[in-house]
Amino acid sequence: MPPTLTLKSGTSWTDAWQRCLTVAPEAFRDDRVLNLWNASWQADGRALPAVSPVDGRPVAGTPRLDRVTARQAVRAALDRHRAWRHVPLPERRARVAATLDALTQHRELLALLLVWEIGKPWRLARADVDRAIDGVRWYVDGIDGMLAGRTPLDGPVSNIASWNYPMSVLVHALLVQALAGNAVIAKTPTDGGVACLTLASALAAREGIPVTLVSGSGGELSEALVRAPEVGCVSFVGGRDTGAAVATAVADLGKRHILEQEGLNTWGIWNHSDWDTLSAVIPGLFDYGKQRCTAYPRFVVQRRLFDDFLAVYLPAVRTLRVGHPLAVEHPTDPHPRLDFGPVINAAKAKELHDQVAEAVDRGAVPLYRGTPSDARFLPGQDTSAYVHPVTLLNPPRSSPLHHAEPFGPVDTIVLVDTEAELLAAMNASNGALVATLSTDDRSTYDRLAPHIRAFKVGHGVPRSRGDRDELFGGFGASWRGAFVGGDLLVRAVTRGPTGERLPGNFPEYQLMP
Repeated sequence: MPPTLTLKSGTSWTDAWQRCLTVAPEAFRDDRVLNLWNASWQADGRALPAVSPVDGRPVAGTPRLDRVTARQAVRAALDRHRAWRHVPLPERRARVAATLDALTQHRELLALLLVWEIGKPWRLARADVDRAIDGVRWYVDGIDGMLAGRTPLDGPVSNIASWNYPMSVLVHALLVQALAGNAVIAKTPTDGGVACLTLASALAAREGIPVTLVSGSGGELSEALVRAPEVGCVSFVGGRDTGAAVATAVADLGKRHILEQEGLNTWGIWNHSDWDTLSAVIPGLFDYGKQRCTAYPRFVVQRRLFDDFLAVYLPAVRTLRVGHPLAVEHPTDPHPRLDFGPVINAAKAKELHDQVAEAVDRGAVPLYRGTPSDARFLPGQDTSAYVHPVTLLNPPRSSPLHHAEPFGPVDTIVLVDTEAELLAAMNASNGALVATLSTDDRSTYDRLAPHIRAFKVGHGVPRSRGDRDELFGGFGASWRGAFVGGDLLVRAVTRGPTGERLPGNFPEYQLMP
């Protein structure tokens, strides 16, 4: 019999919330978080109920503003921008560095909030916080050269991001944008992360960073956060449907924009024999249940190699560790080492279960299905947001799993016989952020890789969003606007010489760095 598990001591949601009330009482009330605009914390907006994906317990919900209040917040952000853009760079650098010191001091609490709010295992939650801090420090150290001959934008940068990386994507972007001389606006993701972002914003605001943090539905706030003339740039991370609407709006207005959208990232196997290396990589591809923009949910496998591929894939996927991110045998045990916990909510779990069932009904072959008996849960806990790993062979073309990113622990495999089929299958989603081709022959990789429509293509190794000086972008429908990473992020949110063409994927041109 497996041991009975208990919650690790000091890690309950109540513990985390009480620590937030102590650390940042200006931003947290007894049972809710506040919005931050016009340089003050505001008890406005209707707080919606929310539950943790970890076990279904109530957690802080987003205090949703109406569009009138959102417009007031954006106008106030412009006033702060006009003052901040004239603050000398040494002072901006000092304030951002002080913010990083404060984030470092409270990194454990920020990570714990991520566990409860978006279900990240402890190892990955800590990594999200640390990547934000370390990444911004790199910019603090090198910002002088990046800003040479450049000036801040005419208005604040408006950030609308998905829930999966609140720190290493959203907070990282906010602080770099502010370092470059811009006031910053952030919309809290509807699906999770509001307490973590509120705490991070409170620590930044104490150091004088001109940050605005608001909550609300995309439809209600888009007029203010995307179309408002005060906004100097729109930075968006999310799905293609919402991203398409944002892209249309910014194109109509001629507004600076950075729109990172999803794509089906694929891993091709062609004339390959280094199975030990592939076997070692496969478990890591399931980190955070593949709920990340650079996950690989699709393998495109040469048919004659399918038996060799399965011989390493199936044993690797059977090693995955799933469960409650804070469940331990004894209260003082270290945090459990898990590959992933829940998906973002029970509705997403049901969507994935339904998509898998429909694909199988229409002809997909189930090759692997994890079971609850393999997972680590507390006695009697709510497990409605958990999806155990699933692998399907040849999903039907009518299934969303054939052409779209599932954003969950569902792998699909497509078999091909020719190089043309390989490339067509790897390009199924009209553009992706990353891809990988495993092939023994370097010349084969060099010949095929340029035809894979992904911004980064690895040779037998996974690619990621990257940190510090590593560039990031996308092709096709996976990206619109300026590319980022390294000095390109600073260039994207500042003005350079007259007539400058930013590297990026724009309607009128595509320019690689």
